[in-house]
Amino acid sequence: MKQMWKWILSVAVLPAGTAWAQTEPAAGLTLADLMRMGGWLMYVLGALSVLGLAMVVYYALVLRPRYIAPTAQALRLRELLKARRLSDARAVCSQQPTALAAVTAAGLDFLKENPNGADAMLKEIMESEGARQADRLQNMIHYLVDLSAVAPMVGLLGTVIGLLKAFNNVAFDLAKARPMELASGVGQALITTIAGLIIAIPAVMAYSWFRGRVIKLTGQLEESATALLAVLEAKGE
Repeated sequence: MKQMWKWILSVAVLPAGTAWAQTEPAAGLTLADLMRMGGWLMYVLGALSVLGLAMVVYYALVLRPRYIAPTAQALRLRELLKARRLSDARAVCSQQPTALAAVTAAGLDFLKENPNGADAMLKEIMESEGARQADRLQNMIHYLVDLSAVAPMVGLLGTVIGLLKAFNNVAFDLAKARPMELASGVGQALITTIAGLIIAIPAVMAYSWFRGRVIKLTGQLEESATALLAVLEAKGE
């Protein structure tokens, strides 16, 4: 991974290749060198990359059927609801707080307060909770979109600052007003933009993948909740 960063970020210094070849080859630059050349915003981008990686790992762990609508829990709840053991079913929901458990618990709480409540109201309450759980999953992964928008902006800010410094150096010191010196400054300034894109592109790809997983899990949740709703609506018939 470190070698990939070194190779990609080294592209940013190609405009200044001739000037740097006199002192140190671009291929010999270390990641620390690139971080130093990019300025303090490179550390901000580094923190964003760590945050993005942490989010990807977290989503990969929690966006699983066992935490949303586990088959074993659905079967157990179906069994208890058929036997009209509503208290035991509510206890199962509390012991294993999944999205399916939240939807089922909403229906059970309604029936506890309204034993003769209308089926239409029961359905509305469970559907409302199901929609809330689906929105929660969508909002969770949306942070990757925010990260993919912020990282390039931070990189662009670093580039603007770097360009400003490069042109100021040329403006205030005519002795440095040479194409090689200017190219060197521009090359260094572009490092932050490249780093920002390196963070943003995988973040967008990860969001797209997790969005597909959320859609699939939401479908499983809806299917399981609909089956349990049908049992609750039977009311012992």
